[in-house]
Amino acid sequence: MKVIKLIILLLALGLGAYLLLWIFGIIASLFWYIFWIGLVVIGGTVGYKLFLSGGDDETPKLQEKRPTAISEIENTDRMLEEYREKYHLDEK
Repeated sequence: MKVIKLIILLLALGLGAYLLLWIFGIIASLFWYIFWIGLVVIGGTVGYKLFLSGGDDETPKLQEKRPTAISEIENTDRMLEEYREKYHLDEK
């Protein structure tokens, strides 16, 4: 009788462990699918927002300017000296 109880106990422990591993596998696979679905959703959302932001009329555009010759610029020497003093370009 003790041998039968021991066999039933070992069988119950084995099936219990098998059940716990099965539940763990289901939960792990659910998290795995949630991760990949979330990654695809985030990528789709970012791509969609980038796609829609391309045709925005409020974005600043480059102004059409005519080229300026160096001789037309006033106070270039003073501005150059201020730039050199500000960024310490003369020091070695």
